[in-house]
Amino acid sequence: MTFFTTHSCEAFRGKQVYEWLWKKGVHRFEDMTNISKHNRELLEEFFIINHIQVHNMQRSSDGTIKNAVRLHDGLIVESVLIPSANRTTACVSSQVGCSLDCKFCATSRLKRMRNLNSDEIYDQVMAINKQSRLYYDQKLTNIVFMGMGEPLMNYNNVLKAIKKITSDEGLGMSPKRIVVSTSGIPKMIKKMAKKNVKFNLAVSLHSAIDEVRSQIMPFNETFPLKDLREALQFWYNKTKRRITYEYIVWEGINDKTKDILALIDFCKFAPSKVNLIEYNPIEDGTFQQGKPQVIAQYVSMLEAKNITVTVRRSRGKDIDAACGQLANKS
Repeated sequence: MTFFTTHSCEAFRGKQVYEWLWKKGVHRFEDMTNISKHNRELLEEFFIINHIQVHNMQRSSDGTIKNAVRLHDGLIVESVLIPSANRTTACVSSQVGCSLDCKFCATSRLKRMRNLNSDEIYDQVMAINKQSRLYYDQKLTNIVFMGMGEPLMNYNNVLKAIKKITSDEGLGMSPKRIVVSTSGIPKMIKKMAKKNVKFNLAVSLHSAIDEVRSQIMPFNETFPLKDLREALQFWYNKTKRRITYEYIVWEGINDKTKDILALIDFCKFAPSKVNLIEYNPIEDGTFQQGKPQVIAQYVSMLEAKNITVTVRRSRGKDIDAACGQLANKS
């Protein structure tokens, strides 16, 4: 608004530009049709809109859409639209590459090149919302921060993006429809809890035994399960929001009865649910999906202790859009 008043224009033009950028997702000043040609030329002279571009789009046989998203500096991240019967979910990235070193995840093999800015995160959501309306005739209903990168290693930008997504000036989406997924950064989980956020938390756990978890997620040596558990207990005490554990069962790694008992014990301290996720192989084939009877044993033992458990089938595997497969092959 100050810009317009200092150039002898009406102050309300600033609000109009804001709405074009954040509510309508317009990327060109010339498309701001309720602003005069003079004012659009003024904006062109002083500003650049560093928007994202969908560089490449792939559609899976199951309807999943994967986007290779080009950023203003030429770097590329990936995002995914996952349709189901009653909703469409955006899986968005928070970093170019990843800060962590999970051995089963394709993204972790890319070095972290930089964090995404809050507007770049927001723009991914806007792009997927447009695709949801175009291909599935409904607005986007859910968002998961489960794309490339560790969201809590880009804490400020992720929270700033969520604030914009949930605001009336943005998409106005309920925070209860947003899930932030982390591999487990205790200090940042506590920091987030202190802000009394309203969105949901998911933890990529995969083992409740330190030795096993450190084998597949080496950063666990820096952030051991004892510290993670303490942070998650703090989260629940502050927010009263149930914790979701994402858990893949691999043959020969976490497929023993002791692994199930450790997970049950880890779930006891706060209300939680467990999503048993189908493993999506990456190129070297080191990790193999646990046998069906082991998955069934996990389900029966968890349910016997009144722990909610769901077996999640992967979507978009034929286009490398499933969990753990985002590797920025573009």
